[in-house]
Amino acid sequence: MPDSFTSTTSTSWGGNILGSIKSVFFGFILFVASVPLLFWNEGRAVRTSKGLTEGLGAVVSVPSDSVDAGKEGKLIHTSGAVKTDAPVVDDQLAVQATAVKLIRNVDMFQWKEHEKSESRKKIGGGTETVTTWEYKKEWANGRIDSSNFKHPEGHENPEAPPFETKTFVANKVTVGAFTMSSEQIGQLTNATSLPVDAAALEQLPADAKDRFKVSGGNFYAGDDPATPKVGDVRISFQVINPATVSLVGVQSGQTFVPYSTSTGTSILLVEEGNLTAQQMFKKAQDANTLLTWLIRGGGFFLMFIGIFMLFRPIVVFADVLPIFGTMLGAGIGLFAFLGAAILSFLTIALAWVFYRPMIGITMIVLAIGALYWLVSVGKKKKAARAAMVAAPVSV
Repeated sequence: MPDSFTSTTSTSWGGNILGSIKSVFFGFILFVASVPLLFWNEGRAVRTSKGLTEGLGAVVSVPSDSVDAGKEGKLIHTSGAVKTDAPVVDDQLAVQATAVKLIRNVDMFQWKEHEKSESRKKIGGGTETVTTWEYKKEWANGRIDSSNFKHPEGHENPEAPPFETKTFVANKVTVGAFTMSSEQIGQLTNATSLPVDAAALEQLPADAKDRFKVSGGNFYAGDDPATPKVGDVRISFQVINPATVSLVGVQSGQTFVPYSTSTGTSILLVEEGNLTAQQMFKKAQDANTLLTWLIRGGGFFLMFIGIFMLFRPIVVFADVLPIFGTMLGAGIGLFAFLGAAILSFLTIALAWVFYRPMIGITMIVLAIGALYWLVSVGKKKKAARAAMVAAPVSV
């Protein structure tokens, strides 16, 4: 049975035109959705920034070796060594570790489908699309449902492994006299590998002990780890166990709850290592800035795709001669990029007028200037083309 399949389909010019007209509707939705997304993001960024600044002004650093009842309900910062009351135990495989979290990762060697499509324009406005499905054996978490493959025959995956990926958390995690809340523990994500050995193998349930062996610090079910076969299972473990953490939150008894700022921002910070309150809030501000730019990029991309789809029927009409359609598509793509950049900037500026007027007004002036320049360039090019057509031809 081959592991690669190719299918070629053709779409007529009329079919492409109909599809492009439908795309106008989706393009409009994307364009409209990008505007409130960009506007909301600026408000979120400003509220979060102001909230963090408010929190930094209110936070009080305290030692972790004792709980001061006078700080009850106050926003506090503390640092200290992390301790757990008992080892964390995998309830099925009996693997244990002195850690905040124990992570069991279960991978199975199985078939995975890779789909790739390439389209080519044809004279007359039609398109020819070549789609290739390739099937490769790879390690993957859990089970890939091979019944959804385009060509499942010969690429069937076995049933899911008897165990699944799972995270086990310590019952009680303390930092000095304080107890970390479950939300704070959830923010700890820096994991390191925990190899298993022959002694761990002996602790497995009888049915699992007969099936698995130890290979490369993992439990392995299969004949030869060097040449895995479909259905082989690999179980690895990781632990999250920072030596020291720094915490910021509202003191509530011996634990912490989020601090609500006047801007609606919720503050409950956790960082590995011994950090000052200033360092922790600086990290939080940096994370807010990064998230803001990521959402800005997402909003711009939605707007760019939306604008391009709005003008896609023009490209499809020109595809009667593919070279003209390609050139026109490149031009509309550039127009969509510049238009999305200017309109995104203008949307962000309008949001800043609402949240920070002086900066927002300056941004609007710059955006209008850029839009005026883009329109004027278009007019000049149009006038130049008209002049070339009207110029008399000398013999």
